[in-house]
Amino acid sequence: MEPSRSDMPRPGGEKCHLCDVCGYASSKLDRFKNHMFTHTGEKPFACDTCEYKFRNRSDLKRHMRIHTGEKPHACDTCAYMCMTPGRLKLHMRTHTGEKPYVCDICEHRYTTLGNLKVHIRTHTGEKPFACDTCEYKFRNCRDLKRHMRIHTGEKPYACDTCAYRCRTPGRLKYTTLGSLKVHMHNHTGEKPFACDTCEYMCRLSTELEKHMRTHTGEKPFVCNICDHRYTTLGNLKVHIRTHTGEKPFACDTCEYKFRNCRDLKRHMRIHTGEKPYACDTCAYRCRTPGRLKLHMRTHTGEKPYACDKCEHRNTTLGNLKDHMRTHTGEKPYVCDICDHRNTTLGNLKDHMRTHTGEKPYVCDICDHRYATLGNLKDHMRTHTGEKPYVCDICDHRLL
Repeated sequence: MEPSRSDMPRPGGEKCHLCDVCGYASSKLDRFKNHMFTHTGEKPFACDTCEYKFRNRSDLKRHMRIHTGEKPHACDTCAYMCMTPGRLKLHMRTHTGEKPYVCDICEHRYTTLGNLKVHIRTHTGEKPFACDTCEYKFRNCRDLKRHMRIHTGEKPYACDTCAYRCRTPGRLKYTTLGSLKVHMHNHTGEKPFACDTCEYMCRLSTELEKHMRTHTGEKPFVCNICDHRYTTLGNLKVHIRTHTGEKPFACDTCEYKFRNCRDLKRHMRIHTGEKPYACDTCAYRCRTPGRLKLHMRTHTGEKPYACDKCEHRNTTLGNLKDHMRTHTGEKPYVCDICDHRNTTLGNLKDHMRTHTGEKPYVCDICDHRYATLGNLKDHMRTHTGEKPYVCDICDHRLL
């Protein structure tokens, strides 16, 4: 250790204390004693509140402020107060904009030497902080500490409005799905990240980044098997499963498995009976937004799928495909009992009932049963008196 100018022997023969280990010299006995502790490892100054010990009294005094809450160093620009002059100096750079530590590879600048060291690791690939439970490694101690909470289950950040707890406090610039700050937006309704192209607003910077790709068309995530491109890494991972056949999301009620969590969630509504999507025109409810969209066409009359051989139009692409078989003569659905062929899966199911005798459609007035929904509708007209079919020659009406 290099002695400072004040530690060197003074002119006039003033007594000097000399370290016989490293040559350090000091005219002040207290400083010399503190220096010797660096060699002996002795820490004689102990905190009476916790287990920490220190080599000198000034470090103990600074440490005690953690327990007392004392913050004697105040910023003269804002209300910030802190325990040490060093922290105040770092804080002042938020006002001055000073970033004295420069990366010599990419010229990125930082306010602290520690932040620069962490940044340098993005160039070197060094990750010196390793989890002792799993194989993860990190560039800085803070990320490791946050990661360890996955293993310990610790959730130190609590919402003061509800019972929600999480592992990270969250920062405005780098928010995560697990952060308390993001959770609080559920209560406040705040969406601090706004698209500068449209009116879209969201809670997370990452959500905004994904949204912006809808404007730019950027698809940075590429499948290395078929070159299909995606806007998000999550969508790419789901796509990869179409190649591997992996279906990691399993229903705990039946044997179905799915490639993604969203499809499992939708499937579970079959078991729970949940129908969260409601028509605002009638009492119809359904399990998916797609089904609601199709239902709404029964009110609007919209039939966006047009046959290119005749003027027939359909509400769904599936119905259009079924219709096209009336032109092609294709009958892909085959009965495995009598080889009868059908143009649609629905027609095949109706046909199968001629073998099984099943009649699942029941009249709620007279309990008469039918094998097909069409036959039940025809029967219901005997109760309602409705005669929708009109002769265009004599106006005679039929059931």
